[in-house]
Amino acid sequence: MNASEEDLAEQIATAWQREQPGLPVGSIRILTRIRQAAKLLTDDRRRTLALVAMDAATLDLLSTLRRAGAPYCLPTRELAARSLISAGAVTQRVDRAEAAGLVERLPPEPVSRAVPVRLTEAGRLAVDAAVGDLLHHEQRLVDRSLTAGEQAELARLLAKFLAGWSS
Repeated sequence: MNASEEDLAEQIATAWQREQPGLPVGSIRILTRIRQAAKLLTDDRRRTLALVAMDAATLDLLSTLRRAGAPYCLPTRELAARSLISAGAVTQRVDRAEAAGLVERLPPEPVSRAVPVRLTEAGRLAVDAAVGDLLHHEQRLVDRSLTAGEQAELARLLAKFLAGWSS
């Protein structure tokens, strides 16, 4: 990132202050930087996952199953809810992961139409390796710029900001 990109939020806020002096521009300094960070992190995550031959959607599916704990099995409806995606998107993800041998569909319970999806041993090994590599890499990114105290404060502020969306 070059110097002009780093100061983009400030440049935009300053320009609006100049052009329309009464306009509130504080949000520009925050939200533009959040959008910049989101883009940088998304691009970086895509490159990092490519090194372990996994895409973000597959990582999300496998991680959701892994975090559920043994036996690493959830119904598709629960996978959709935990991943914040539609049932159709879950079906597509499960289809791809099943074809790769990372998950398996189990027969539905007799009284339910919900289809359980279980992580295979190959899927568990793949997600453990990918998450380990990814989280170590992302922690190094955060550590480069922020102290442990700043990380805790930023996490707290972002949680507070996001909580405001649900009220």
